[in-house]
Amino acid sequence: MYRRISIGLMGLVMMWPVLLSAQDKPVDNMQVIIEKARADKRFLIAENMELTKAEAKAFWPIYEKYQNELSRLCSLIMIMIDKYSKAYEKMTDETARNLLDEYMTIETLRLKLLQTYLPKFQEVLPVVKALSYFQIENKIYSGVMYEFASDIPLIKNTK
Repeated sequence: MYRRISIGLMGLVMMWPVLLSAQDKPVDNMQVIIEKARADKRFLIAENMELTKAEAKAFWPIYEKYQNELSRLCSLIMIMIDKYSKAYEKMTDETARNLLDEYMTIETLRLKLLQTYLPKFQEVLPVVKALSYFQIENKIYSGVMYEFASDIPLIKNTK
């Protein structure tokens, strides 16, 4: 199971730089790339969850709603990273405060999203499968965040 997750995770993590660079391309291309990444993620989850037909019927609609909300959070992260990239060489205290506030807001929203959807997934899945799903999501999220972090330069301490 973990081998399939790590192989799939690597594929998704490798897609994020493409997603980031594709922002400058026409909307059609970006949409195709996003849809491909979503399909790959869905396949990875389906492969590892081993859902029964009844579980799948109940799980996938909730999953789609959750992914849409998660996508909105990713957009906020991308906006924050863009702001950082434009300011990191000449970071002011005000910009740093604003970025920290945005970061805390995003993390708070992420936690609220998890708290909102966990009971929904537990209603349609055995608790062990719900945990498994959130493990997979966490691995993907951690991999993507690692990829972002490795590409974001540290601020030079100017004081």
